[in-house]
Amino acid sequence: MNDHTSYILQPFDPEAPCMWTYLQFIYLYLLSFYSRLTFLPAGYQQLQVFRFTIEEINNSTDLLPGVILGYEIFDYCTDSLNFRAALDFLSSKGVVPFINIPRKVISVTGPFGSQKTLTVAPLFMANLMPMVNHGASSVELSNKYLYPSFFRTIPSDYYQVRAIVRILQYFNWNWIAFFGSDNAYSQDALTVFMDELKTANICLAFNGILSGDTSKYFDMFDKLNILNINVVVVFANIEFVIPFIEKAIEKRVRKVWIASETWSLNQDLMNADGIEALGVIIGMSIQGQGTLLGLDNFIINTMHQQNDTKCPSGSQVKKTCNQVCFECLKTNPEIITHQDPTFNFAIYSAVYAVAHALHKVLECGSSSCNNSRPFLPYVLTNALKGISFTLYNETMVFDESGNPPARYTIVYWDWNSRNFVKIGSYYTDPEVHFILNEELINWQGNKSVSMCSKDCDAGYRRVQTAFHSCCFDCEICIAGTYINTDPYTCLPCKEDEWSQNASTSCNKCFLQYLYETELLSVGLMFSASFIIGTSVAIAVLFAYNYNTPVVRSAGGKMCFFLLSCLALSSTCVFFFIGRPEHIDCIMRNPAFAVFYSACLSCLAVRSFQIVCVFKMATNLPKAYEFWVKHNGQWLIIVLFVVVQLFLCTLWIAVDGPKPVQTKVQTQIMFDCTLGNSAIFYLIIIFLGLLSVACFSFAYMGTDLPENYNEGKSITFSLLIFYISWAVFLTVRLSSSEKTTAAVNAISILCSLYGILYGYFFPKSYIIIFKPENNTTAYFQTSIQSYTLHTSSM
Repeated sequence: MNDHTSYILQPFDPEAPCMWTYLQFIYLYLLSFYSRLTFLPAGYQQLQVFRFTIEEINNSTDLLPGVILGYEIFDYCTDSLNFRAALDFLSSKGVVPFINIPRKVISVTGPFGSQKTLTVAPLFMANLMPMVNHGASSVELSNKYLYPSFFRTIPSDYYQVRAIVRILQYFNWNWIAFFGSDNAYSQDALTVFMDELKTANICLAFNGILSGDTSKYFDMFDKLNILNINVVVVFANIEFVIPFIEKAIEKRVRKVWIASETWSLNQDLMNADGIEALGVIIGMSIQGQGTLLGLDNFIINTMHQQNDTKCPSGSQVKKTCNQVCFECLKTNPEIITHQDPTFNFAIYSAVYAVAHALHKVLECGSSSCNNSRPFLPYVLTNALKGISFTLYNETMVFDESGNPPARYTIVYWDWNSRNFVKIGSYYTDPEVHFILNEELINWQGNKSVSMCSKDCDAGYRRVQTAFHSCCFDCEICIAGTYINTDPYTCLPCKEDEWSQNASTSCNKCFLQYLYETELLSVGLMFSASFIIGTSVAIAVLFAYNYNTPVVRSAGGKMCFFLLSCLALSSTCVFFFIGRPEHIDCIMRNPAFAVFYSACLSCLAVRSFQIVCVFKMATNLPKAYEFWVKHNGQWLIIVLFVVVQLFLCTLWIAVDGPKPVQTKVQTQIMFDCTLGNSAIFYLIIIFLGLLSVACFSFAYMGTDLPENYNEGKSITFSLLIFYISWAVFLTVRLSSSEKTTAAVNAISILCSLYGILYGYFFPKSYIIIFKPENNTTAYFQTSIQSYTLHTSSM
């Protein structure tokens, strides 16, 4: 006999026969790897995987040199009966202490299933006894406040549910049924499933509970057809799934079935008669090494050894002899080895996790471990939190919740080969990764569509018509709105955007105003600059020829004032270029109205003054003397300018022109408002009265000497004024703002050019090209001719 630690296999009876006693034990407590009643082959296979792993570790000197693991295995019969077993493993010399002292065992592996684990786990958590589980995937077990010493080598159902939702999203299935049992495994998954559906745009149309009463299953199948549900998620333990699937085969319920990991690789169901009538089955399988090297030979050898084992006689002995599984004696070893291998690697990893933690706690070296003194279970719990090891190229590590990395294989049940075909995978380490190859799926000529309502076309919003958000009508998003992330809302475009009917996005509007770089703007600015330059040139010409008769007859000093007003009026055109601001609106028409009123006042006074000289001086000498003495022409000009200035100031103060933008289809028009229209039209009327006065006085002087006859030139200027502003007002009422601004600027330029060409150009022409007509003698001759003509009448 050596001094290595060995193992024993026993049911719950400390005094059972066939028990071997060795020098030292390190116990692993395994709850229910198999059930003697219903699913013997699968349970027995899992039991042997556990034993196989223990012996592999014990036969190796790499991990725990000098230490051999021992274990006890119990069949999980019922919740109540197994409390006695759990308490026994928490005991010390037959007593369960309330203080931290070494216990009978230092770790627990199992039981299989979430509900069973949740039942006994609190007993071990109170003492921080490490539980390394291979078959409990409930989300609740990730709560470290309730289960601080719980670890598992199977991923949490949280990730499996998310993987299933990803499959549903991939195929655009949003009208789903969920079937689960009334236990922690299914109900926890359902809770996570419901949370995930809220953000995945998927509706749970029907939720069925699987129980022992199979008579209700046919009614459930009828509801699936009534609700037009074509995709069914079955997330339940195998003992509930098998009778449910059998009834579905009997009813020939043809759907797309999505299986949880408990039955996704079940060989018995795969080989069931008529199962291909169910349609398409897609399953989630825990990713891991499917075949453990040497396991099949170990199971076969073990069963052969059991056939040769003889227990002592006596009925009591046969009940407790733990070296022989009597139900397995009649079972073909091939049946055991061909069972669902889903949890084999999880069991294998669970035992190795404890072994690696022991390696750390016992400070094992290459040849021995420090096992001279006992340690408390919480020490092993702390060691489990930091381990990391690799088995069959799979890394096992626990996160802060005691969960391993989630690695799932997505399988498809191929009816032709009766095999499970890998069609994709889902894993979370080091980041979430989802792959699915639907080309490997044989849809049997009918790819299932599971929707309450067909998706709306682009640019249409959903109008919910029932309780479920997946049931809706489609309504077009009108122009000026669009639909994006929220399928139920047509969002309005921003102020500077536009859209057509049924749009999924908005386009930037084209901003319409007179840009500085466009040809029309350049032309307007050039024309205004030309007026300024021409006015300056004429002013210089008139100043140089100031004492000549032409300049004197044109008004003398008044010409310079008139030219200045023309130049200042033309600067208003520059404020029509570019995006209008408040100052631009004020400097457009209000400023022009003041300066142009000064121009018209000069023309009116000049025409009146000429008439006075020739017709009123002799008839009304005193009035003419008063006019000349008190500079009557300037008084009238100032009076008219002040009146117009008052009107413009009142216009601006009450409600002056302001920037405005108008959205017209795909464009935003920028312009200035008229402000108070009553005052605006009053200003126009005042300008009209001034123009009428000009025209009247000019007409009164039509029979004066040719050199003093301003009627033709002023009439031409006023005619241009009337036409241009009539066009502007017409356009203002009927056209777009950009066109209005351009016509407004052109009207101003036409009015100014009318005076410039009609009044100043003819005089400049005489000064430059006909200097012989710009003499005193020539003008006196004209006056004498006029006098002789009038006297002869």
